[in-house]
Amino acid sequence: MKNLKPRRPDVGDVELVGGIENRQLGLKHYDARWHSMYLDHQRRIRDALSATQVEIEHIGSTSVPGLAAKPIIDIVVTVHDITAEEDYLDVLVAAGYELRVREPGHRMVRTPARDVHVHILERRDPAVDDYLLLRDHLRTDADDRTLYEGTKRALLTQDWDDMNAYAEAKSEVISAIKARARGRRE
Repeated sequence: MKNLKPRRPDVGDVELVGGIENRQLGLKHYDARWHSMYLDHQRRIRDALSATQVEIEHIGSTSVPGLAAKPIIDIVVTVHDITAEEDYLDVLVAAGYELRVREPGHRMVRTPARDVHVHILERRDPAVDDYLLLRDHLRTDADDRTLYEGTKRALLTQDWDDMNAYAEAKSEVISAIKARARGRRE
């Protein structure tokens, strides 16, 4: 059995390559083409990482039919060791993705058009289960899907200097939805 310990200590700080970005945020009605875009990138990622055992999932609002979303495809890729960037980062960059975030336990690359974000986490990271829990629950619960979309629409009436601040502002509602999802799972 392979050693499950990281090869080296992880990064200690958050590095936002390119710094904070002020981007126009807007929601689009659900677009069935988002799933096709995900499948194209899933293939691209799998081809790039063919030498590495990974799991790839479509997450975020674009993965939930019927939910309005920012037209950014979010993908989570799980790797054995987040600190072993040589196993995944260089090949993803060579496949056309750009490094955007390097932080403890998480890396994020994206397309130059900024329409696909690929989040890289370790297989055992609880955040992966949280992403999938939220996605799967929103796919089946119309009331929480409506609540989440309404929250996003209300927040987008404000000006946001940083997409991370917008994401943080949704966290209370997301936590409540995940708590209900966990309760239904038990």
